[in-house]
Amino acid sequence: MTTILIFLIVLSVLVFVHELGHFAVAKWSGMRVDEFGFGFPPRLFAYKKGGTEYTINLIPLGGFVKIHGESGEEADDPGSFASKPKWKRFLVLIAGVAMNIVLAWVLLSAGFMAGMPAILDGADVSSANVEGAHVEVLYVLPDSSADRAGVELGDHLSIIDGVSVIDAEQAREQIGLIPEGTEATLMVDRQGESVEIHVSPEKIDNDLIAIGTQLATVGTVQYNPFVSVWKGAEATVALTSATVVGFGDLIKGIFTGKGAGEAVAGPVGIAVLTGEIADLGFVYLIHFAALLSINLAILNVIPFPALDGGRIFFLALETIRRKPVTPKLEGMTHALGFALLMILVVLITYKDIMNLIAG
Repeated sequence: MTTILIFLIVLSVLVFVHELGHFAVAKWSGMRVDEFGFGFPPRLFAYKKGGTEYTINLIPLGGFVKIHGESGEEADDPGSFASKPKWKRFLVLIAGVAMNIVLAWVLLSAGFMAGMPAILDGADVSSANVEGAHVEVLYVLPDSSADRAGVELGDHLSIIDGVSVIDAEQAREQIGLIPEGTEATLMVDRQGESVEIHVSPEKIDNDLIAIGTQLATVGTVQYNPFVSVWKGAEATVALTSATVVGFGDLIKGIFTGKGAGEAVAGPVGIAVLTGEIADLGFVYLIHFAALLSINLAILNVIPFPALDGGRIFFLALETIRRKPVTPKLEGMTHALGFALLMILVVLITYKDIMNLIAG
């Protein structure tokens, strides 16, 4: 229940900020906003003020802003979306994406002010207060010797065969000294408890002898407020760039027949991951929420019907054709896109549940 509650709180904040962007810019543009809804119908609660109906709906996995004439109808009504200049319509459509990026910036800046876990390898932290530097497991290769031995994401690696390790480079060198097939003893700190793990290096890809972990030197990095805002912006740009590349690789994999594999998670998968991240600490949750916000932004800008990017595509098409697509065709396209998205969510959720059962 705690995991579900944390997930719903994080999701609520991300969705609210996204829809608030659309709502605020639409109001500023003189458009009539018929409904500002959180969640998907059926409706549970409604409150009307200033011509806008504010609603809470049963399925808390999304939200929407219903702008009068958003699918091209009522172009003669001065309060409709369709009646406004293209640049105002574009600003309304991109506002949700922009707000999610801004939210990520705010969260990361706040994290750096409070003290954010960061990878220290190769980083310039001369202006920061660094505490608790340690070797941390960032990734465990599935079905590797480390995975089978019980090494987990987030483990703090402190001793390898009796040798204390203080940074990731030293840890990798120490692991490299262990002959293939020879059992090594690792001491890790897992949420305050010392755990002894026995693991044997083996051949992985390209005949590399390893245990199957990605290690990094991690510490809590804290900056003053002014530097934190700048570092938050840098981190936002870096995470956004990495997310764009990740989405590109995902789409490429789908079209080349490699599929999405485990790279895609639905509400259930994200909820489970949120709970795992929350167990690591509040600052980890802030970082994860920022990453989710950036993912939501990039996802929404993809030119797929029913998403913000799909509506921007129709706006671009209108600019090229010098006339809009018929409201009926645009409305049907977005309705079909929404239906396909819901089917996709159901399929991914089923996959997540099966993975949970199997795990």
